[in-house]
Amino acid sequence: MLLGIIIAILYTLGSIVDLWIEAVWGGSGFKMPIISDMTEDLWGFDLFSWRLFVVLPLWLLVVLICIIAIWIGYSMLTTPAPVPLEELEEELAAEEAAEEAAK
Repeated sequence: MLLGIIIAILYTLGSIVDLWIEAVWGGSGFKMPIISDMTEDLWGFDLFSWRLFVVLPLWLLVVLICIIAIWIGYSMLTTPAPVPLEELEEELAAEEAAEEAAK
């Protein structure tokens, strides 16, 4: 629950607040100096860029849909075909006939 709250707060700061600061004040958006400077120095991008907060969830959604599609396809390929109903009816009729003959 705490992790969910932290993610919601960071997502709000990085998407809506960042975009609003850029649009209204013309600044570079929301920044947390310790985290922003570290990510810009190490990887060369702003961790709180609103573009990242839009693209990353969409990318995750597409990847999850692809994983589900792969799982469904794999299940369809590896599941054996069902026995036709006609064969089941014939087997049941044969079993009933054998039971009646045994009585």
